[in-house]
Amino acid sequence: MANLKVGDIVARKSYGFDIFFKVVNIKNNGKENIVTLKGICYRIEADAPESDLVLQPDQRVNEHNARLNNVIDKKYRDIKISNSRGSIKKNFFRDTSKESAGKIAIPGRVLHLDGDDDYLDTCLSQYRKFGISAVGKYVPEKDQPSAVYRLLQEHRPDILVLTGHDGVVKSETDYLNLDNYRNSRYYIEAVKEARRYQRDMDSLIIFAGACQSMYNEIINSGANYASSPNRVLIHALDPVFICQKVAFTGIDKVIEPLEVINSTITGVEGIGGLQTRGKYREGYPAEPYNK
Repeated sequence: MANLKVGDIVARKSYGFDIFFKVVNIKNNGKENIVTLKGICYRIEADAPESDLVLQPDQRVNEHNARLNNVIDKKYRDIKISNSRGSIKKNFFRDTSKESAGKIAIPGRVLHLDGDDDYLDTCLSQYRKFGISAVGKYVPEKDQPSAVYRLLQEHRPDILVLTGHDGVVKSETDYLNLDNYRNSRYYIEAVKEARRYQRDMDSLIIFAGACQSMYNEIINSGANYASSPNRVLIHALDPVFICQKVAFTGIDKVIEPLEVINSTITGVEGIGGLQTRGKYREGYPAEPYNK
């Protein structure tokens, strides 16, 4: 179709309208308009000819978002139930039991660098819902390697997130060639810079990647968790659910990878990682002058 503009929400005919995208750029290659797209719920970036795209009405977009929000809400409720049964009582769920009275509760702190400012706002809102202290910075993927060391020095987090958008170039099938990925090289370089700041993988926990990212190379560069083992799409909030699990697991516990993977929306095809120590600390006593 013609007359698309930046900001429009569209879907691709050739993929059966499976994913909704925002139009972020339109260029003419001399023959036709080529549109750069970013997923509105999934961390995917892609190019498509304008003729393959169909503008989506507001009602359909709202229905699409509502379905995905139901999935997120269910995941949140599952986490709340799981935590209420666990050995650590999470104060972000307003636990008022005598067991928790008088305790200091300090979950891990997060620094989140995101190449998508809309996704960043969504993630920061979810961090607040979980009761996690998080600093978010909009940093385009290509700039994350040059920015991350300075931001780590400034904020000194327990957990670092490096994310945005990614994707495998459609015409390529060689998943072991870094040149076939839109942004994976930037995540790899940024992880290496972060490890130059802190080599200990239990002192600084790192998640890096987006949709279809080059998982093995990101892990090998020093990340604790990464996407995407099967080169599938990951949800915009998957990094937050990873952080939640790490931030509220005690420092005396090593988290097995499947525990973290099962806390995400996408699951084992899209998220993977290594054994990692939690970042939650309890203390005693808490002063009686609460806000």
